Amino acid sequence: MLIQVLGTGCARCKTHMRQSKGRARTGVDAQVEKVEDIQQIMAFEILMPPGLVINGEVKAAGRVPNIEEIKKIILAAKGN
Repeated sequence: MLIQVLGTGCARCKTHMRQSKGRARTGVDAQVEKVEDIQQIMAFEILMPPGLVINGEVKAAGRVPNIEEIKKIILAAKGN
């Protein structure tokens, strides 16, 4: 699984990255990647970072999901 955190380095983006790294608590083997390049972010049609993308699919944009929501999103993506 590839988890991408889209953001340019703002405080919300840093929080999102830190929370997404908490995926270890889900037992899911995943790579977490920070995407700061604005062209890559725009390719996902994210107008306001941060964004959360799992396996190429946007799961959240413009906000930081809480830890529980991130865990649910990751576990749901694992089932696909």
